[in-house]
Amino acid sequence: MALALLIFCDVMGRKFLGTPVPGTKEILQNSVVSIAFLQLPLAIYSGSMLRTSVFADAVPVGLRRILRTISALLGITVFVALVWSTSDSFFDAYRIGEYEGEGSLRVPTWPVRGVVLVMSGFVALAYLQMIVLDWMGKLENEIEAPGAMAPAHVD
Repeated sequence: MALALLIFCDVMGRKFLGTPVPGTKEILQNSVVSIAFLQLPLAIYSGSMLRTSVFADAVPVGLRRILRTISALLGITVFVALVWSTSDSFFDAYRIGEYEGEGSLRVPTWPVRGVVLVMSGFVALAYLQMIVLDWMGKLENEIEAPGAMAPAHVD
């Protein structure tokens, strides 16, 4: 809500006062990246990551499990690569006090780089856990959260 209010004030300031809210660009570009990465583990656990049901619905259950495993292994590979590639830039940004923006607002970059680093590690672990749960037969529904119970029927 705070970001939406900031965007609204920035747009209204540009339109009616001829001046934007200082630092809006820096705050938004760092916040959006952080918000996206903070949501990734939940997206994996809740079955909300993108998937193509055309292929999944056309193959037997056993092959679907193999396809889920392959996609999870690809996800692990991508996010481990992100951890590896962002760790140096995170430590450098922290060490030198790197920031974005000039003038009225200077936003440090290390918190965003840290969120990307840490959440990428959590995402890789989430994919690994999903593989284990899938092969142990603990996914009650392949597109729902692991171990999620079916909704109770209310009479």
